[in-house]
Amino acid sequence: MELLPTLSTFFIILSAILVAIGWRLVIKRQYKAHKKVMIAGALSALTFFIIYMSRTIFVGNTSFGGPEELEIYYTVFLIFHIMLATTGAIFGVVTLILAFKRNIKKHRKIGPVTSVIWFFSAITGVIVYLLLYVFYDGGKTTSLLKAILGT
Repeated sequence: MELLPTLSTFFIILSAILVAIGWRLVIKRQYKAHKKVMIAGALSALTFFIIYMSRTIFVGNTSFGGPEELEIYYTVFLIFHIMLATTGAIFGVVTLILAFKRNIKKHRKIGPVTSVIWFFSAITGVIVYLLLYVFYDGGKTTSLLKAILGT
Protein backbone atom coordinates (compact mmCIF):
# COMPACT_ATOMS: atom_id res chain seq x y z
CA MET A 1 0.00 0.00 0.00
CA GLU A 2 1.46 3.34 -1.02
CA LEU A 3 1.13 6.37 1.25
CA LEU A 4 0.05 9.10 -1.21
CA PRO A 5 -2.66 7.07 -2.99
CA THR A 6 -3.98 5.91 0.38
CA LEU A 7 -3.95 9.46 1.75
CA SER A 8 -5.66 10.92 -1.31
CA THR A 9 -8.30 8.16 -1.22
CA PHE A 10 -8.95 8.97 2.45
CA PHE A 11 -9.66 12.61 1.54
CA ILE A 12 -12.02 11.73 -1.28
CA ILE A 13 -13.95 9.39 1.03
CA LEU A 14 -14.02 12.13 3.68
CA SER A 15 -15.36 14.62 1.13
CA ALA A 16 -18.19 12.24 0.17
CA ILE A 17 -19.08 11.67 3.83
CA LEU A 18 -19.11 15.42 4.46
CA VAL A 19 -21.31 16.01 1.41
CA ALA A 20 -23.74 13.37 2.73
CA ILE A 21 -23.79 15.08 6.14
CA GLY A 22 -24.28 18.44 4.43
CA TRP A 23 -27.19 17.06 2.43
CA ARG A 24 -28.80 15.81 5.64
CA LEU A 25 -28.28 19.20 7.32
CA VAL A 26 -29.95 21.10 4.50
CA ILE A 27 -32.92 18.72 4.67
CA LYS A 28 -33.16 19.60 8.37
CA ARG A 29 -32.96 23.30 7.40
CA GLN A 30 -29.74 23.76 9.36
CA TYR A 31 -28.28 26.07 6.75
CA LYS A 32 -25.31 27.47 8.70
CA ALA A 33 -24.14 23.98 9.63
CA HIS A 34 -24.77 22.87 6.02
CA LYS A 35 -22.55 25.65 4.73
CA LYS A 36 -19.69 24.76 7.12
CA VAL A 37 -19.85 21.05 6.36
CA MET A 38 -20.03 21.59 2.60
CA ILE A 39 -17.03 23.94 2.71
CA ALA A 40 -15.17 21.26 4.69
CA GLY A 41 -16.20 18.72 2.02
CA ALA A 42 -14.92 21.00 -0.73
CA LEU A 43 -11.63 21.52 1.13
CA SER A 44 -11.29 17.77 1.56
CA ALA A 45 -11.86 17.29 -2.18
CA LEU A 46 -9.30 20.03 -2.89
CA THR A 47 -6.80 18.30 -0.60
CA PHE A 48 -7.38 15.08 -2.55
CA PHE A 49 -6.78 16.93 -5.81
CA ILE A 50 -3.55 18.56 -4.58
CA ILE A 51 -2.17 15.21 -3.38
CA TYR A 52 -3.27 13.46 -6.57
CA MET A 53 -1.80 16.09 -8.89
CA SER A 54 1.43 16.31 -6.89
CA ARG A 55 1.87 12.57 -7.16
CA THR A 56 0.99 12.64 -10.86
CA ILE A 57 3.48 15.40 -11.59
CA PHE A 58 6.36 14.24 -9.40
CA VAL A 59 5.95 10.44 -9.31
CA GLY A 60 3.63 9.52 -12.14
CA ASN A 61 0.58 7.27 -12.29
CA THR A 62 0.42 3.55 -11.72
CA SER A 63 -0.90 1.32 -14.47
CA PHE A 64 -3.12 -1.69 -13.84
CA GLY A 65 -1.10 -4.64 -12.56
CA GLY A 66 -3.87 -7.23 -12.49
CA PRO A 67 -4.55 -10.02 -14.96
CA GLU A 68 -4.10 -9.04 -18.59
CA GLU A 69 -7.60 -10.28 -19.50
CA LEU A 70 -9.12 -7.73 -17.07
CA GLU A 71 -7.04 -4.79 -18.28
CA ILE A 72 -9.54 -3.62 -20.93
CA TYR A 73 -12.36 -3.62 -18.36
CA TYR A 74 -10.20 -1.71 -15.90
CA THR A 75 -9.28 0.82 -18.61
CA VAL A 76 -12.93 1.42 -19.58
CA PHE A 77 -13.83 1.75 -15.89
CA LEU A 78 -10.94 4.18 -15.30
CA ILE A 79 -11.98 6.37 -18.22
CA PHE A 80 -15.57 6.39 -16.88
CA HIS A 81 -14.24 7.37 -13.43
CA ILE A 82 -12.09 10.18 -14.85
CA MET A 83 -15.05 11.58 -16.81
CA LEU A 84 -17.29 11.32 -13.74
CA ALA A 85 -14.70 12.95 -11.46
CA THR A 86 -14.08 15.78 -13.91
CA THR A 87 -17.83 16.38 -14.29
CA GLY A 88 -18.25 16.23 -10.50
CA ALA A 89 -15.45 18.73 -9.95
CA ILE A 90 -16.90 21.18 -12.47
CA PHE A 91 -20.39 20.81 -11.02
CA GLY A 92 -18.90 21.21 -7.53
CA VAL A 93 -17.21 24.49 -8.39
CA VAL A 94 -20.39 25.82 -10.06
CA THR A 95 -22.51 24.72 -7.08
CA LEU A 96 -20.15 26.45 -4.63
CA ILE A 97 -20.08 29.64 -6.70
CA LEU A 98 -23.88 29.71 -6.82
CA ALA A 99 -24.01 29.29 -3.04
CA PHE A 100 -21.43 31.99 -2.34
CA LYS A 101 -23.21 34.37 -4.72
CA ARG A 102 -26.42 33.57 -2.81
CA ASN A 103 -28.12 32.32 -5.97
CA ILE A 104 -29.99 29.80 -3.83
CA LYS A 105 -32.67 28.97 -6.40
CA LYS A 106 -30.09 27.63 -8.89
CA HIS A 107 -27.95 26.20 -6.08
CA ARG A 108 -30.90 24.11 -4.89
CA LYS A 109 -31.45 22.77 -8.40
CA ILE A 110 -27.85 21.83 -9.15
CA GLY A 111 -26.76 20.82 -5.62
CA PRO A 112 -28.49 17.42 -5.49
CA VAL A 113 -27.21 16.55 -8.98
CA THR A 114 -23.69 17.56 -7.96
CA SER A 115 -23.91 15.44 -4.81
CA VAL A 116 -24.99 12.33 -6.67
CA ILE A 117 -22.23 12.75 -9.25
CA TRP A 118 -19.74 13.29 -6.44
CA PHE A 119 -20.85 10.15 -4.59
CA PHE A 120 -20.43 8.02 -7.71
CA SER A 121 -17.09 9.67 -8.42
CA ALA A 122 -15.90 8.87 -4.89
CA ILE A 123 -17.15 5.28 -5.10
CA THR A 124 -15.50 4.65 -8.46
CA GLY A 125 -12.33 6.33 -7.17
CA VAL A 126 -12.18 3.94 -4.24
CA ILE A 127 -12.69 1.01 -6.62
CA VAL A 128 -9.78 2.26 -8.79
CA TYR A 129 -7.63 2.49 -5.63
CA LEU A 130 -8.61 -1.05 -4.57
CA LEU A 131 -7.84 -2.44 -8.03
CA LEU A 132 -4.45 -0.72 -8.18
CA TYR A 133 -3.15 -1.14 -4.64
CA VAL A 134 -5.18 -3.73 -2.71
CA PHE A 135 -6.60 -6.47 -4.96
CA TYR A 136 -3.61 -6.50 -7.32
CA ASP A 137 -0.06 -5.23 -7.17
CA GLY A 138 0.21 -1.99 -9.12
CA GLY A 139 1.83 -2.09 -12.51
CA LYS A 140 4.47 0.34 -13.67
CA THR A 141 4.34 3.87 -12.35
CA THR A 142 4.35 6.04 -15.42
CA SER A 143 2.78 9.11 -17.02
CA LEU A 144 -1.00 9.59 -16.92
CA LEU A 145 -1.58 8.85 -20.60
CA LYS A 146 0.54 5.69 -20.51
CA ALA A 147 -1.33 4.50 -17.40
CA ILE A 148 -4.73 5.11 -19.05
CA LEU A 149 -3.80 3.57 -22.38
CA GLY A 150 -1.78 0.74 -20.83
CA THR A 151 1.29 1.30 -23.00
